[in-house]
Amino acid sequence: MLYHKTYVLSEKHDWVVLIHGAGGSSSIWFKQLRAYQEHFNVLLVDLRGHGKSKETAKEYSNRNYSFRDVSYDVIEVLDYLNIQKAHFVGISLGCIVIRTIGEIAPERIKSMVLGGAVTRLNTRSKILMFIADTFKRVVPFIWLYQFFAYILMPRKRHEESRNLFVKEAKRLANKEFLRWLKLTAEVNPLLRYFTEVEIPVPTLYLMGEEDYMFLPQVKNLIKKHKHAVLEIFKECGHVVNVEKPELFNKFSIEFMKQISLASA
Repeated sequence: MLYHKTYVLSEKHDWVVLIHGAGGSSSIWFKQLRAYQEHFNVLLVDLRGHGKSKETAKEYSNRNYSFRDVSYDVIEVLDYLNIQKAHFVGISLGCIVIRTIGEIAPERIKSMVLGGAVTRLNTRSKILMFIADTFKRVVPFIWLYQFFAYILMPRKRHEESRNLFVKEAKRLANKEFLRWLKLTAEVNPLLRYFTEVEIPVPTLYLMGEEDYMFLPQVKNLIKKHKHAVLEIFKECGHVVNVEKPELFNKFSIEFMKQISLASA
């Protein structure tokens, strides 16, 4: 089972599940935890092979896995804790895990808050994936990750986010990095389906105006999805919860509380 940690306010309060991105860990939510604890029960998880779930990767050492497998890992934790329904907050590729849970078990999701959401790979993203696939056997993975981080978060004000993700990625085993890299092969077909088929779950997208890799695709998506809304943060890049924590917390908490009241 995945490493997880809970912060319980009371049995009457809704749960919020925080899902990090590839190469990260639950520690990336340090700027949200205190604010969220004032309003919700909070569940942190480290995804397969990441953070303190690194040992779980040994169970799957002889095979690759899919986003569905990673999503079922999270559902297993929910079942273990008897959490029937929750708000889900994700960042970057963690948003794909949440959206996959929405496909597998939509009844478990009260709302989705998707930060720095990956909804489609553009030409630049595909080129980066091609470079990674070409050099993955001859270049240390952390060099590739540092290169990705710089391309994705190039500006000076993105430095904190960039350094945080590289620091977390250093804890990732090389084999685990390669498994997650192979997951990108299924990303575009999966995201194409997610774009075409909307699940009836209230969704808030929180994006940085400087997230040039993924913001344009999100703008196009919300034109088609009637359950989705978008907030764009100025002078902000991909990792919105780290770069603009006050805004991220404000908009996400207000959104989730509104959904909780409506469903009470």
